[in-house]
Amino acid sequence: MDARLPGSVLFCCTMNSVRSPMAEGILKALYPKQVFVDSAGVRKEKVDPLAVEVMDEIGLDIGKHRSKTFDDLEDSSFDLIISLSPEAQHTAVDMTRTMACDVEFWNTFDPTIVEGTREQRLAAYRTVRDVLNKKIRERFTKR
Repeated sequence: MDARLPGSVLFCCTMNSVRSPMAEGILKALYPKQVFVDSAGVRKEKVDPLAVEVMDEIGLDIGKHRSKTFDDLEDSSFDLIISLSPEAQHTAVDMTRTMACDVEFWNTFDPTIVEGTREQRLAAYRTVRDVLNKKIRERFTKR
């Protein structure tokens, strides 16, 4: 196994409805059996339909994603936690104070704040999806 490939990864963001489910879906597709991948939020909200739509465009289904908070996690022991929002970063750092776990902060734009036409909003979600896809592939793909 590649030294850059942890056994378990948690992606976290503010609501666990857009960014972290996207990241979870991408990494699970890359390493379906090699890495345990989960996601959580500081708070939870139903998965965003626009996130589901833009992930479907690349062949990944996150429509069945069940949003959860850090408190809802069945297991809080991860090799790596990647936080995608400042609020999630603070929670992840607090959670790991007494754990042997790496925490990385990938400050990722929140596409839910974009206003405009449906196409303008979808474009923002696609940008986030593509940025996450690129970062995940750079961080976890074997060389």
